[in-house]
Amino acid sequence: MPTSAGTRELDTPHGPARAHLHRVAGARGWLVLGHGAGGGIAAPDLVAATEAALAERVHVALVEQPYRVAGRRSPPPARTLDLAWIAAVRALRRRSLRGAPLLVGGRSSGARVACRTATEVGAVGVLCLAFPLQPPARPSRLPELEAVEVPVLVVQGENDRFGVPPAAPEREVVVVRGDHSLRSDRAALGQAVRDWLARVLR
Repeated sequence: MPTSAGTRELDTPHGPARAHLHRVAGARGWLVLGHGAGGGIAAPDLVAATEAALAERVHVALVEQPYRVAGRRSPPPARTLDLAWIAAVRALRRRSLRGAPLLVGGRSSGARVACRTATEVGAVGVLCLAFPLQPPARPSRLPELEAVEVPVLVVQGENDRFGVPPAAPEREVVVVRGDHSLRSDRAALGQAVRDWLARVLR
C-alpha cells in the first residue's frame, strides 16, 4: 500500500518536539506513538507497530519528546513529559489530524505518558508496548492503566522484567515471546496491533 513520510516540528512548553509522519492512502485514523525513556523512535516494537498500523490504513506519527530532540537521554519528570506530549498531540490535531479518530500509545515510558493523557487529548484507544508495570522497589503502575477509559491494548514480552499487566474488560493483554525490548517476535506484535486496530476502528 503506497505511503508517504515527513517530519514536523511541534511547539511545546518545554521546547520543540518532533513528529515523524507516516501517511497511507484512504486512512481511517491516526496513531500517535511515543518512545521509551532512554530510547528513540527506531525501537523494534515501534517500527513493527508502525508497519502494522499502515497495513490497517492508519496514519502514524512517531513523536520525539523535547529532551530527545535536544540530544539528552535522561527524561524529565512525568509532569513535564505529559505537558509536552499533550501540546505535541494538540498541535498535530490542529495541523494534520483534521478530525480523524485519534489513537495514542508508545513503548515503556511512552506508554505511561499515553495512558495518563488519553482523556485530555481525546484518544479513542491506547496502545501500550512493554508497559513497565512493576519497577523494583517502587509502587505498581497499574493505576495508570486502570485510569484509562477507552480500549487499551498491552503487548508484553513473556519475560519482561517488569511483569505482565492483568487483562480487564476494556484492556486486552497479548503476551509474546521475548523481554522488555519486544525484539523477539515482531510478527506476533504486529498481528496483535492489526487485530486490535481493526476492532477499535470498526
